[in-house]
Amino acid sequence: MRISKIYFGIFLLGALLTGCKDEEEVLPTPDVTEEPEPSPNIAINNWIQSVMNEVYYWLDDMKSPIASDSDPAEYFESLLFRPTDRFSAIYPDYQELINSLNGVELEAGYEFILYRESNENDNVIAQLSYVKRNSPASEAGLRRGDIITLINGRQMDINNFRDVLADISQTHTISYLRYNEEANQYQPQPDLQLTPVQLSENPNFLDTVYTINDQKIGYVVYHFFAPGSGNNSTVYDDEMDETFSKFKAEGINHLIVDFRYNGGGFVSSAVNLASLIAPGVGADAVFSKTKFNSFLSRFEDFQNVQTKFRAKDENLGNTLSGNRVYILTTSRTASASELVINGLKPYMDVFLIGDRTTGKNVGSIPFEDDDNPNNSFGILPIVTQSFNSADQSDYTTGFVPNIAAREVEELPRQFGDINEQLLRKAIEQITGQSSSARIQSLDRIDLGSTLDHKVRTGTMVEKQDLMKNN
Repeated sequence: MRISKIYFGIFLLGALLTGCKDEEEVLPTPDVTEEPEPSPNIAINNWIQSVMNEVYYWLDDMKSPIASDSDPAEYFESLLFRPTDRFSAIYPDYQELINSLNGVELEAGYEFILYRESNENDNVIAQLSYVKRNSPASEAGLRRGDIITLINGRQMDINNFRDVLADISQTHTISYLRYNEEANQYQPQPDLQLTPVQLSENPNFLDTVYTINDQKIGYVVYHFFAPGSGNNSTVYDDEMDETFSKFKAEGINHLIVDFRYNGGGFVSSAVNLASLIAPGVGADAVFSKTKFNSFLSRFEDFQNVQTKFRAKDENLGNTLSGNRVYILTTSRTASASELVINGLKPYMDVFLIGDRTTGKNVGSIPFEDDDNPNNSFGILPIVTQSFNSADQSDYTTGFVPNIAAREVEELPRQFGDINEQLLRKAIEQITGQSSSARIQSLDRIDLGSTLDHKVRTGTMVEKQDLMKNN
């Protein structure tokens, strides 16, 4: 009976409330506008700003940012101290950034320099600088010096070559010429179809020993600084050690290091190479000193930062005649290559042959956003300036060669050919005798190169964990 009364009470209360609601005046429904979702760019740009506020080398000169919901690439660019800062960069994918620094990219495996075909027309040609081992280009038989005239049947000219070159990122066909030395002319070759692959490029391109006029000369071509292909690999550094071990076993007394296309890379590999060359250095000798911005410099961990040489059994320094190393350079020799040149100078005679180098005495650290899974961007801001053990760092306009020579002035020969322009001049300097090779001079203008667009070009990358450990 108690339960029935409770149910009846609930029913009666509901009826009374309903009745009252029927008698109430019906109010119009308010116009509720939903708040728009905030732009995902805001979180990304806030992350960019927070990183730059801590690590950017030119912190005191950093510019005011644009709107926080702007495109992240534009936002990052708005902060930079241009034109002093020529090198800070942002990339849409952090992992692709790291892969590229380690030489892992989707490509067909050839690099080239663009030239205007003639002063009489606007055509542009692409002359191969080098072809990478185990690549589609290598398997197809392409070689240094070959000239690409058409890509997918399209002629490049000074107005369209950038659009035409976009085709090489996917399967493409090239028409090309090869120089016939006997006929003294370029001759057409059958067209080739090339498909890009995920290629892991080894920077240790070539090493050999020459015996000329009783002089033992070691020659090594090194295209970028990377310890390995990633995942803490040191296979490339280990290969360089093996090369110097071979040089030492063969008793070389002269060393030529070819940095002509070496635009930079990881500082750790620069230290490794320098430790194989400098005389009398060990783990206590200073290779370089590192300076940080005004904020980080307040903290003890970022004061008086020094990088020491490594003690290497394969070191050649004390065996080199005249305490000299010969380094071959172009205008694309940059960053970590220049770090090696500068770091060796207090210890030995660094003799440069080629063109004036790029002039980059500042270094970067790659950053990713660990807290935001929707932020794939990676940034590579300038974080440090490097000095050698003598506190020298004044090479922002590049190192001037002891002997000037420019690749554009001669017909290119294969790497390792003793009559190849830059190598020939180094050998002439060592032996004191001029080459009798027949030289074909050229008059042309360098319009750019595939190397100019590599992530590693112009980079001097400090340890990725440098900030996390301090």
